[in-house]
Amino acid sequence: MALEWEQVIVHSVDPGALGQWWAEALGWVVVYSSEDEFEIRPAPDRMPGIDFVRIDEVKQGKSRLHLDFRPEDQDAEVARLIAHGAKRVDIGQGEQASWVVLADPEGNEFCILGRQSQ
Repeated sequence: MALEWEQVIVHSVDPGALGQWWAEALGWVVVYSSEDEFEIRPAPDRMPGIDFVRIDEVKQGKSRLHLDFRPEDQDAEVARLIAHGAKRVDIGQGEQASWVVLADPEGNEFCILGRQSQ
């Protein structure tokens, strides 16, 4: 049996706005858009993607699942994402963490990792 990972679903009160925010943040393309759903991928035929699906309730509490990204330059990427509308958040990571926790405009946490040790 084989499984192919197609997408991550993110519940959102405004899937179009949040999906567009992520598309711009990641440099990904929109592959589907409706009033209740907005899907992005790295390229039209490349998976996995992220599918933003409408939900009426706002996020409450810490996310049980989040995305991690490893950039070439952590400081530059954190600055770019904050300028794009992300916010720093504290989820108990402490000050010694080698990663920075940010949240998107709807409060979904994600991490910008530091350099990978060789």
